[in-house]
Amino acid sequence: MAALILYLLLVLFINSTSPLPLSTDGRWIVDATTGRRVKLACVNWAAHLEPMLAEGLDKKPLGDIVAKIRRLRFNCVRLTWATHMFTQPGHGERPVEETLDALGLAKAKGGVARNNPLVLNMTHVEAYDAVVDELGKRGVMVVLDNHVSKPKWCCPYDDGNGFFGDEYFDPEEWLRGLVAVAGRFNGKSQVVGMSMRNELRGSRQNEHDWYQYVRTGATKVHKANPNVLVIVSGLSWASDLGFLQKRPMGLNLDRRLVYEAHWYSFSGDRKIWEVQPVDRVCADAVQRMDDQAGFLVSGPDAAPLFLGEFGFDQSGKSLADDRFLSCFMGYAAGRDLDWALWVLQGSYYYREGVAGPEETFGVLDFNWDGLRYPKFKERFQMVQTMSQDPSSNSSMSYIMYHPQSGHCIRANNNHEIGATECRWSRWSHDRDGGPIRLVGTPLCLKALGDGLVATLSDDCSSRQSAWRSISNSKLHVAAMDEHGNRLCLEKKSNESSVVLTRKCICVDDDSGCMENPQGQWFKFVPTNT
Repeated sequence: MAALILYLLLVLFINSTSPLPLSTDGRWIVDATTGRRVKLACVNWAAHLEPMLAEGLDKKPLGDIVAKIRRLRFNCVRLTWATHMFTQPGHGERPVEETLDALGLAKAKGGVARNNPLVLNMTHVEAYDAVVDELGKRGVMVVLDNHVSKPKWCCPYDDGNGFFGDEYFDPEEWLRGLVAVAGRFNGKSQVVGMSMRNELRGSRQNEHDWYQYVRTGATKVHKANPNVLVIVSGLSWASDLGFLQKRPMGLNLDRRLVYEAHWYSFSGDRKIWEVQPVDRVCADAVQRMDDQAGFLVSGPDAAPLFLGEFGFDQSGKSLADDRFLSCFMGYAAGRDLDWALWVLQGSYYYREGVAGPEETFGVLDFNWDGLRYPKFKERFQMVQTMSQDPSSNSSMSYIMYHPQSGHCIRANNNHEIGATECRWSRWSHDRDGGPIRLVGTPLCLKALGDGLVATLSDDCSSRQSAWRSISNSKLHVAAMDEHGNRLCLEKKSNESSVVLTRKCICVDDDSGCMENPQGQWFKFVPTNT
């Protein structure tokens, strides 16, 4: 019995701790001790606004919020902070209760008193510590994100927080803040990374100052805390690191350097997702991402790329976000990227002069009771899973992923196929225009006709079994029927698991084609896990 208890305690310990600290190996983030890959699947949690307190402590007990994070399969939180919290005693050393009173947030104060009464008498820095500690206790990794200097909402073009030398963005104070935070959390193993600054932007932004201050800041963070990943973003709201193709950073930091990019439907002109052919818009957005950041994960000097922010209106009211998200999911899954979704909170204490506003990008609803988007778990299951393991000895195959639904094409024991949750079947597709084979069998996908169910067949040589990725986005997978008509795989509906072949939608570069092709989007996701 004693041996059994010891074993259970050991299992509990292992499951409650993460493989830390982390480092990098080429394009991958890995366990610094074993070299095994660790995929970051994070959610952002804001603590940088005027109340300087992690959102939601007026709605639920801290432990309950962190438990929700775990249940939603996030293994990491990108926790935001404002420089002034750690550089100006009048901010960070002030009791939380005083700040809520000064902002006139009586309702929020009452909620904190009910749900987290000890927090009111803490200073802001102590309350921040408490959140980091609770995340660590539950085995959740933490990336500390310097979001702004002056505590406030981010990120207008000219808000004084955008670039070195702006009204509130004193570079020397910023460096002091980075060193203070890096040192404060040195020794807390759950803190695996520091994102140096969120979304540099504005009229002052320039590459010369970026190199000067970012190199200095990265070096100082690494010196103050050698165990954390130093996460660096670029210009133009963290969308552009393209200048590194001409002039690399020139830092190694003992394999702790990670790059960061952000991507939203409004990273550019949001309206085009609604008024232009979606397949072409997606292809252009992917090319822009590759040109400005995605290039970093390939080549002899490959480095990890962390998509530190992406998000969508989870109320379902934005057509642009709906279309963007499918495009994004195909990209992120295909490259098996590390990421952090914006955002956890369903509400704020105070934002842009308004008390208690709702956040429609929030994973949680307004009262932090449940999901805002009912299909969140199935939509995100694929990108939350590690599909590529650089230390694996298994051969590479493919998952056939449907980004609109989050489902994957699977074959059952009777060799019937359907798109369901991603306990995936493995497929091989050795060349464009070749057969798609179910690994471990002699069977291949075959197109029988327009509107008919795609099937598995031992006919792997006819044109009905010769599949190509077509269209600008390369997300349409097409073969010919026996009459020479081009047919694409299509998931019958989000409510159905049936996979059909139908006439391909908007695969030619036709500016007049405004049908929605997302039902026909499938991504070949490489896997060796």
